[in-house]
Amino acid sequence: MTSSDAELRLLAEAREWAAQDPDSATEASLLGLVRLVEDGDPAARQELEDSFRGTLQFGTAGLRAALGPGPNRMNRVVVRRAAAGLAAFLVEAVAKAAAGTRPRAVVGYDARYNSDIFAAETAAIFTAAGIETFLLPEALPTPLLAYAVRALECDGGVMVTASHNPPQDNGYKVYLGRHAVTAEGDGAQIVAPYDAEIAARISAVGPLESIALAGDGWTVLDGSIAADYQRATAALAMPERFPARDLRIVLTPLHGVGGGTALEVLKAAGFTDVTVVAEQADPDPDFPTVSFPNPEEPGALDLALEAAARLDADLVIANDPDADRAAVAAKDPDTGAWRMLRGDEVGSLLGAHMVARLADGDSVAEGDGRRVFANSIVSSRLLARIAAAAGLDHEETLTGFKWISRVPGLVYGYEEALGYCVAPDQVKDKDGISAAVLIAELAATAKAAGKTVFDTLDELYLQHGLHASDQLSIRVADLGLLDAMMNRLRVSPPESFGQSAVEVFTDLAEGSAQLPPTEGLLYITRNLTRVIIRPSGTEPKLKCYLEVIHQVGSAAELPAARQAARASLDEVLHDVSEALGL
Repeated sequence: MTSSDAELRLLAEAREWAAQDPDSATEASLLGLVRLVEDGDPAARQELEDSFRGTLQFGTAGLRAALGPGPNRMNRVVVRRAAAGLAAFLVEAVAKAAAGTRPRAVVGYDARYNSDIFAAETAAIFTAAGIETFLLPEALPTPLLAYAVRALECDGGVMVTASHNPPQDNGYKVYLGRHAVTAEGDGAQIVAPYDAEIAARISAVGPLESIALAGDGWTVLDGSIAADYQRATAALAMPERFPARDLRIVLTPLHGVGGGTALEVLKAAGFTDVTVVAEQADPDPDFPTVSFPNPEEPGALDLALEAAARLDADLVIANDPDADRAAVAAKDPDTGAWRMLRGDEVGSLLGAHMVARLADGDSVAEGDGRRVFANSIVSSRLLARIAAAAGLDHEETLTGFKWISRVPGLVYGYEEALGYCVAPDQVKDKDGISAAVLIAELAATAKAAGKTVFDTLDELYLQHGLHASDQLSIRVADLGLLDAMMNRLRVSPPESFGQSAVEVFTDLAEGSAQLPPTEGLLYITRNLTRVIIRPSGTEPKLKCYLEVIHQVGSAAELPAARQAARASLDEVLHDVSEALGL
């Protein structure tokens, strides 16, 4: 096929899409692109080609992409087809598991562009398919939707959100519950084989006009479901065991939908000295004060840190825009400067606090059965040592809460990307609001004892060794480069990192008795340095996770150990870069 033939075919496909697009805005945008391509605009052609380069596929829990026309973007056509395919899956799954039972589903949405429209059309399609459908009453946090899936005994849930992605993106996160999955997955995000089964139903959906949308018949929930979530989350606090509440908090929702809910929950839990960053308090799909609405990104917490310094606060808590993640910052007593804690640091602090919460005399847990701490394989190994010292079980999982939340007997789970699950019976997913309650509780407890969260971390390091971690992320324009870099490592495997010989090499793609196959490589050296290299599941990035462990004999040795750990990480970073040919 010649270049002109390919272009004519692309233009015809675009016009066909525009003719059936129910959204006048994306239709006009698409026809505008067509005209620019006809006029010879190369940038417009590249944009059009990308918009029609295949069909947007289910990835991490559902769909996520830039808004715009075409099958490779988030728009009303793609969402209608996804909703119709998911509805068909739910109807079949429930008929198989509980014949005669009407399927139930709940739909929520954040404040991004088109989120409310995508949610309303999903509710209309579910209802037309015979599913008893509930729609959250307003833009609310993702953990509240996950809570509703279980609280309303639903078979499925959809949250329209792109979480911490850039403003131009939106997404479609899918949960399964009750009759659709096994007990371990009830209320959790989808995993294999459900993702492939849903994708197959989406592919089998007929022409767009064949998708029925009900005019009414679904239930728009009142405020009681949000109030129930707030009460249950605030009730996680244990004032009888941890009574301290003297804590000045600066809170930012980063222009997302979690601010009001987080503020109410913290106050109900007894933390009343909370100041919300005014410039970032209200939902705004443009995220005007940050270059990237992700609390991990440099600069995202600048306004919160300025407010904390001005108010002489004790703690900064930041939620990402859909409030399923939590970032923490505090004043480092060593430097006197405010800094954000790494996800592994917060994850370890919460782990130690969970042990204290579970403690009951000589027993660390009440009731029968296993009590398990879990974290993703790329997160710190410190949590495993904390669990072992407390007599708790520990499991490593693949990256993502769709795996962590399914661990049988889970009482606490986290991953280094600022995700924490402190109440899995309530929300079977990461929840930045319930995490905020326990973070405030542990920080207030430390303050009452004349300590900081950094002092608490040091106590963990003295007991279990100083665990220091870092990351290297390599963004690529061509996804093929990710495969090339992974192949380079397989063909020429590194022999050492940081002057320590590699003693364990695991190709995670081969899977194991503990972990399903996943694309990634794991190295452990003689001195227990660990390196994991894997492509990102949500972005065009290669991600490298590094951890070193230094044993510390006394508090006096901690400053030198920190310097040595930083030097070790820098050496490992250099070696990883060399191994990747950077």
